[in-house]
Amino acid sequence: MTGIAPLQFIRGRKVKEATLQAGRAPKPEWLKVKAPGSENYLKIRGLMRDLKLNTVCEEAHCPNIGECWHHGTATFMIMGDVCTRMCGYCNVTHGAPNALDSLEPGKLARAVGEMQLAYVVVTSVDRDDLPDFGAGHFADTIRAIKATRPECRVEVLIPDFQGQEAPLRSVLDARPDVLNHNTETVPRLYRIARPGGRYTRALELLDRARTLAPDIPTKTGIMVGLGETMDEIVEVLRDLRKVDVKILTVGQYLRPSIAHLPMERYYTPDEFREIKRVALELGFGHVESGPLVRSSYHAHEQADSYASTT
Repeated sequence: MTGIAPLQFIRGRKVKEATLQAGRAPKPEWLKVKAPGSENYLKIRGLMRDLKLNTVCEEAHCPNIGECWHHGTATFMIMGDVCTRMCGYCNVTHGAPNALDSLEPGKLARAVGEMQLAYVVVTSVDRDDLPDFGAGHFADTIRAIKATRPECRVEVLIPDFQGQEAPLRSVLDARPDVLNHNTETVPRLYRIARPGGRYTRALELLDRARTLAPDIPTKTGIMVGLGETMDEIVEVLRDLRKVDVKILTVGQYLRPSIAHLPMERYYTPDEFREIKRVALELGFGHVESGPLVRSSYHAHEQADSYASTT
């Protein structure tokens, strides 16, 4: 037994009980954040509703949503809000997605223009149901943003495209400013955390991206707290440097509900600082490591910091 209860077997009142139980252990002080509600946060939320756009900020219950939206930044999630994969840590709904909205790239570009963003992150659910896994939609979105607001830099956080080169090439040909694909966890935990993915496939994608477009920096993120050891984390960092990943994010896994993978422990701020120290010694251009760090947290600052070192 893994201790994971499939959500479909939890009904009615038990859903609330299960959710409460999952979050019953008190969080450390360093994980507490203000509830969102600033004027700019409400403005961005209203714009997202009007244009029927999805953000990973909301879908993944990101703890930084108040801070990021207050400062006028957001991570857009394209191609719907239903994923074809079922990762044990992820709060995004899984199942059979709807057809693509061909107008979505234009709508997203309009939102970027209205918010006058200088940096935007675009990610997606996995779309294993599509012939190109959604790569063409990514490319259309990048081009639409750059046509609407040329000064805006675009970071894409892409799925693994099942390891195929052509979809990755399609995205790179649209010239994103940063190519991000999250490694997520250590190899030993892939089977339970990311059953639809492969650790070696993630490394191959990042390596291939650097080969196809050496001028576009690659980025990846991992989460801690699933039961990995520090030695395993360091080994992953070494693997990522072997494929020349430039930007790294490391954050705390927080269990969304009892239906998700259990969290083994909280890492302390000192431990996150130690991971950052080791990563910088290994040669990463920029490292963002902390309890509340998520892949797109301070994304523009990460890119700026990396650029200043090259």
